Amino acid sequence: MRPTALFLALALLLAGCGQPATSSPAPPPVITPATSSVPMDSSPLPTGEPAAGGRLVVMAHDSFNVSAEVLATFERQTGAKVELLRAGDAGSVVNQAILSQGAPLADVIFGVDNTFLSRALAADILEPYASPALAGLPADLRLDLSDRLLPVDYGYVVINYDRAALAAAGLQPPADLRDLTRPEWAGKLVVENPATSSPGLAFLLATVAHFGETGDYTWEQFWADLRANDVAVSDDWSDAYYTQFSGSSGKGPRPLVVSYSTSPAAEVFFSEGALSEPPTGVLFVPGGSFRQVEFAGILKGTQNRALAERFVDFMLGPSFQADIPLQMFVYPASPDAALPDVFTRFAAVPAQEPGLDPAAIDAGREGWIARWTEIVLR
Repeated sequence: MRPTALFLALALLLAGCGQPATSSPAPPPVITPATSSVPMDSSPLPTGEPAAGGRLVVMAHDSFNVSAEVLATFERQTGAKVELLRAGDAGSVVNQAILSQGAPLADVIFGVDNTFLSRALAADILEPYASPALAGLPADLRLDLSDRLLPVDYGYVVINYDRAALAAAGLQPPADLRDLTRPEWAGKLVVENPATSSPGLAFLLATVAHFGETGDYTWEQFWADLRANDVAVSDDWSDAYYTQFSGSSGKGPRPLVVSYSTSPAAEVFFSEGALSEPPTGVLFVPGGSFRQVEFAGILKGTQNRALAERFVDFMLGPSFQADIPLQMFVYPASPDAALPDVFTRFAAVPAQEPGLDPAAIDAGREGWIARWTEIVLR
């Protein structure tokens, strides 16, 4: 695969990267046919699956992706046409749904994550739906016990490192987050701005959870020390990974970058056989990861409630769940979904961090971003 093609593939599939993380207004969302590139499967409907017909609109973040053949199965089984409403990142998706409350732009919403879950629930824009598939999902992914937002997938924001660059410099990967403030790591880390990037926000939240807001060494002191150690800040993931990072997909000077635990697997997958081992590693240190959980829900006021329920069931069902890893490079919520070989070999999972609950994130998010901006950028 040519470098340009690799760039486009990774940029589209690494979920949520490079999108605005704050609540500023987003451009109007765009509706596109979800299966426009593949002809409709004309096979007869299965017995007991009458055609619902009609049109189902799904509002999602820009990184949403599903195999056309998988989605065509739902369309064939229901007789309905699915259209995708792309509305930016997770924060923009929530904003669009709130602004259209009472006259929803879509029937189903996907891509609300745990950094914006409480805002979506407080706005009362969703209808409860206890899908039968919930019984098979891990309890720790079910962050909304009112069943208005149902977990579909999850992934981990972490620091990636350039194996060859560290070896050439005679450096072992840092063993602790505070190691990044030491002289030997000066000028070697690039992060994303939490005000403009989802992984940037996730990493900021990880440091708030790890260092805390009080005590001898707080998250604010950590970021002040990073600034003094010449941390670089990019507005989005694409610039950080492809311009500032020195890994195989980038040509920059910095061997450490905030990215995803699945980035090494994506590097191997999109090399189409050119790589047998990832050129990047994942830095698993205490406090260095943040688990993002993505949810789907039914928007209040939908005129297609029955069809919306079927689509949520479909997203939690076997075919959609199995499709998730190589479409969005995150983990399916269902533990029964088999992971592809490239995941089992190269997408390591960090130890579970206590983290911050969605209510704490909602209460502190804007203040933390503002304070981070003062410390790091001013």
